[in-house]
Amino acid sequence: MGEEGEDNQSPLLASSSSSTEVSPWPVERTGTLWTATAHVITGVIGAGVLSLAWSTAQLGWIAGPMSMLVFAGITLVSTNILCDCYMYPDPEHGPNRIKSYMDAVKLYLGEKSHKVCGVIAQESLYGNALAYIITSATSIKAIQKSNCYHREGHNAPCSYGDTPYMLLFGAVQVVMSQIPDFHNMEWLSVVAAIMSFTYSFIGFGLGFAQVIENGEIKGSITGVPAASIADKLWLSFEALGDIAFAYPYSIILLEIQDTLRSPPPENKTMKKASMISIFVTTFFYLCCGCFGYAAFGNNTPGNLLTGFGFYEPYWLIDFANACIVLHLVGGYQIYSQPVFAFVERWFTEKFPGSGFVNKFYTFRVPLLPTFQINLFKICFRTAYVASTTILAMIFPYFNQVLGVLGALNFWPLAIYFPVEMYFVQKKIQPWTTKWIALRSFSSVCLLVTIVGLIGSIQGLISAKLG
Repeated sequence: MGEEGEDNQSPLLASSSSSTEVSPWPVERTGTLWTATAHVITGVIGAGVLSLAWSTAQLGWIAGPMSMLVFAGITLVSTNILCDCYMYPDPEHGPNRIKSYMDAVKLYLGEKSHKVCGVIAQESLYGNALAYIITSATSIKAIQKSNCYHREGHNAPCSYGDTPYMLLFGAVQVVMSQIPDFHNMEWLSVVAAIMSFTYSFIGFGLGFAQVIENGEIKGSITGVPAASIADKLWLSFEALGDIAFAYPYSIILLEIQDTLRSPPPENKTMKKASMISIFVTTFFYLCCGCFGYAAFGNNTPGNLLTGFGFYEPYWLIDFANACIVLHLVGGYQIYSQPVFAFVERWFTEKFPGSGFVNKFYTFRVPLLPTFQINLFKICFRTAYVASTTILAMIFPYFNQVLGVLGALNFWPLAIYFPVEMYFVQKKIQPWTTKWIALRSFSSVCLLVTIVGLIGSIQGLISAKLG
């Protein structure tokens, strides 16, 4: 079992260790069960929780809550499988660490799978960053609209654009993106996790209070009626895509696991962190989704805290949306840091003699810790943030974007690759009971992904053309 700060690498894992050769910061693994839980909650409870009341409304009182419970179970199974892939060849004693999802796919499944996974993984991380910009702008705009409605009445034409707020959030991320890596952002994840608890609890509380005020539980078993069966199917499929977006975090799991100290074995700590995180997030998801639908029925907004099902107390709406923005500042980094590490490692290996890529400059500022600056990191990370901001301005459609991203990435990243790696890690033979069970599990999840993707793409096209 690896000790703190110690890296044992085999030639097969050279790509994982190469980044540490040029980094000015030694890797010191000090993470615990609670820091890992904070990282996971920061990555999981995000934009997705705000769409769950709408998703429940499309699916109805039986299929809505059941879908959330099923996705929670699927996520728990897939993450437990993936936790055992961190150490190689033994899941507890290693001695080799696999520090990223991409490195794990390359080691267990080979170069061809690595290339395919690389495209999907980077798209997934990039897509999450895109979704967080859309959501943050929506929340900042909601604060202004809430104050406007409070001053001028609920029927006032309070209208604001998204672009200035997206640019503002992007400017903040340009600065935050200079955080070196996961090992240096525990504080940000803790703050972001607290914010996610806060606004999720507010959403649940407002929904509960609205149900009490109404004196009835709104909604139906079949959900919101549609003009035709086809429209109902499209909306239901899009709702499944939104729920799929809300749960999985496989793509960042191994990076989080790499922050953990040992003993105890990292896979055991990470499994506990995953179980706690999924239990907590599912509780909040059910509360926000079910009470949001119970409060508004067929009029459930697409975004529980920005769709203005709630108008008062306006200051609480403002506070909840401010918490969302603060959480998404950390969430954006959770999903962007693996992209930064991947690209920077590739350039380091490709151009080992380049001072622009590899040279670090030390700066000392009075009253602040010494920090290192690398010109390539500054340029690349700034360009990355700029690109996500521009794309978010082109497609500012909350529910539809979340549905497409959730459906597109759910099966390959959360199910297929972890299951295939588990077969190799545990040497499971074809047509055994476990092999058949996991193959069936993967096939069912593929079907869910396909229908979710179809519905979400149809919704995105309709929103853009409309």
